[in-house]
Amino acid sequence: MNDSKEKVASINVDTDVASGEAQCLPPDTMHLQRRLGGKEVQLFAIGGAIGTSVFLTMGTWLPRGGPAGLLIGYTLWCLNVWCVNQCFAEMAIYAPIPSCFITFTSYWVDEALAFTQSWAFFLCQALLVPAEITALHVLLTFWTDKMPIEATVIIVLAIYGALNCFDAELFGKAEFYMSIGKVLLIFLLFGFTFFTMVGCNPLKDAYGFRYWKNPGPFAEYLSTGSLGSFWGTVSCMSLASFAVCGPEYVSSVVGETRSPRRVLPSCYSSFKWRLGFFFVGSALCFGIVAPYDDPTLAAFIAGTAQGSGTSRASPYTIAMQRLKIPGLPHLINALMITSLLSCGNGILFAASRALFVMGQAGRAPKIFAKTTKRGIPVYAVAACLLLGLLAMMGVSDAAYTVLKYFIDLCTVCTQFNYMCVCIAYMHFYKNLEAQGISRDSLPYKASFQPYASYVGATCAILAMLFLGFDVLKPFDVKWFFIDYTLLGVFPILGILVKIFKKTKYIRIGAADLGLGGLVKEVDEYEKLVVPEPEGWVERLFSGLWEWKDRSSRSCTGKGKCLTSYYLVWEIAIQCA
Repeated sequence: MNDSKEKVASINVDTDVASGEAQCLPPDTMHLQRRLGGKEVQLFAIGGAIGTSVFLTMGTWLPRGGPAGLLIGYTLWCLNVWCVNQCFAEMAIYAPIPSCFITFTSYWVDEALAFTQSWAFFLCQALLVPAEITALHVLLTFWTDKMPIEATVIIVLAIYGALNCFDAELFGKAEFYMSIGKVLLIFLLFGFTFFTMVGCNPLKDAYGFRYWKNPGPFAEYLSTGSLGSFWGTVSCMSLASFAVCGPEYVSSVVGETRSPRRVLPSCYSSFKWRLGFFFVGSALCFGIVAPYDDPTLAAFIAGTAQGSGTSRASPYTIAMQRLKIPGLPHLINALMITSLLSCGNGILFAASRALFVMGQAGRAPKIFAKTTKRGIPVYAVAACLLLGLLAMMGVSDAAYTVLKYFIDLCTVCTQFNYMCVCIAYMHFYKNLEAQGISRDSLPYKASFQPYASYVGATCAILAMLFLGFDVLKPFDVKWFFIDYTLLGVFPILGILVKIFKKTKYIRIGAADLGLGGLVKEVDEYEKLVVPEPEGWVERLFSGLWEWKDRSSRSCTGKGKCLTSYYLVWEIAIQCA
């Protein structure tokens, strides 16, 4: 390893160290603090991943793929993201340090690739901040178009700054409560779908799966017949490559999580339930409540109807109006706004922590590595807030068009990061074998490995290549450069770093699996840290239900039913 490589600080540092707590001073007193509990981490994973794509954007792709194309596209991509999650989980629980997945690439693959990955991830999160603000402003136009976008940007950035600049624990609590509102919105929309489809609506219309039969399960896109249905499904998968995410947000806070090896396994293992419930469930519901050839939806998408880009364009809202249910669209729009606040807040947190680690490792100016006494990288947070001002682009351009710019740019960055994570895991897996370390000795052993990493890396590459497949015919110069410019920038950046920094590829068997002593520090911390007492709220939302508690219950007669009840209850908790 290069001697110049900076350590990533991950252990809690306090002026007063109580009995039973660990204290590890990182170099130059640059540190974060472990203040986030299990419930905050679980809800942060939801808050960062579930945004406008689940409630609005997904529905606008319904005319491209139809109900079956939308469902198949999202289901297939969710399976891929689950594979990527398996890579994140095993490595992050092994070494829970800030922006850990970038550090893994640096120590186990090549610093040049880590440099490029760090900027790709930072740009993705930093650009998502103005994207979420733009989307929030679009939702406000549901009620009035007199609110200037400048006012929306300043107010939202002030809220984000207040929640991110003072204390990680304050951020965690705010994200916890805002994410609860997001979960309630999901349940409300799913409940609306179920009860109205069976006839519980003012029109007494039990429409069921009517729209799967007429106009049909698949729409045609770019072509006709089976080929058109195929391209429609591919288009839905392309959107899913932007919308379906989550493991990177959990991995962004592992360096500030209390007792991470105790808390994180449930956060990662429950991810499959979140994928199925939030994303696949939403894709199914969109295809139930509205036909893909609905003229109102088509008018909103074309921009010929007032309210394009707002929640008026959501198939849910269109269905509510068709079924003569007044008032509910206003409630849905209000909850969507709180959802976007939560999502943007979490994204800003992830972006600032990525910039913090980049400052420590010399990939960005050192000033971004400085923290306050409370462990807040305030300069990194300030830089991300300034980038949020890009949402002002909506002043001169249509806000919804600006939102689509951000979506495509962020999709490339996300998939490049996923590819790097899978490559880092391949090297981690091979180095464990080469150094004679059994995976059974790891704090967490992910399933379907190493094949999950192969699937994740391959799908990430395909997603980047197929992102702009629909701008090639007819050829659109603007969207071609938006979709594919970064695919040329990233390799060039990596080559330049390799030339000027003279970085070397780390051969299999020679990697430092201890990350320069950081893994040992985490080991010592976990031995000494005393878990905080858990009330029913912590157990409900953190997912920390011990299997040994259930195994101690009777499995016969009435006790067997009780055990089954606890199992079903835990699954419901993990979904939420």
